[in-house]
Amino acid sequence: MFKNRMKTLLKEGGTAFGTFVTCNSPDFIEIIGLSGFDFVVIDTEHGPLSIESTVSLIRAAEVRGLTPITRVTNSMESTILRSLDVGAHGIQVPQVNHPAAAMEIVKAAKYFPIGNRGLAMPRSSNYGTVPPLEYFKHSNRETMIIVHCENKEGLDHLEEIAQIPEVDVIFLGPFDMSQSMGIPGEVNHPLIKEAAEEVVRVCKAYNKAAGIFVTDGQQAKTKMQEGFQYITIGMDITLFSKICKSQIEKVK
Repeated sequence: MFKNRMKTLLKEGGTAFGTFVTCNSPDFIEIIGLSGFDFVVIDTEHGPLSIESTVSLIRAAEVRGLTPITRVTNSMESTILRSLDVGAHGIQVPQVNHPAAAMEIVKAAKYFPIGNRGLAMPRSSNYGTVPPLEYFKHSNRETMIIVHCENKEGLDHLEEIAQIPEVDVIFLGPFDMSQSMGIPGEVNHPLIKEAAEEVVRVCKAYNKAAGIFVTDGQQAKTKMQEGFQYITIGMDITLFSKICKSQIEKVK
């Protein structure tokens, strides 16, 4: 069974860097690991990835020492169950705007006595080769829950959500938040900066890791200095396109 090294890193006050993945390419995942990233977010919310395709991406991440997190399409119990059963080390859930919604996510992701995740012996249990009670305890301890704060409603309920013990990371989605605030795409707007400061403040107060999306390494360094610990730098397609453009520009 997996040992969630990133969860330990964050609890010890460290910073983890990852990127989103939307392409069904285990090779991309391995390269990301070899490049020195700590985790990948396998993005099933945006793009074509299915539950079947995530399995190979999770395996590739584990081979290269990456923590595989799945951004689920929604917070339905069955969606969370299947994502974790195939081996994701954690789930990242969009649009978590109320503490009641966060509690339902916890219940779906954790086994008794914390939650009511459906009982089975899937890949996450080493295909049933581990004693069930041992597996349930291990999964409850190691599985991460990352909730998105990407709406004004979520920001209003931030402290209540942060008080839920099983929530590990509160992730600010600056682009969606900007749209919610009526300033779509203006991620450097003062309102977004205030939201970022609030996320960091609340996370520190309740011993959570603050997360955020950035587009490049320099921004990631700045956000780390501001107190964010779980930082995603772009995504596979944007990182690849930037490299392609920069190289052909040098030629022309």
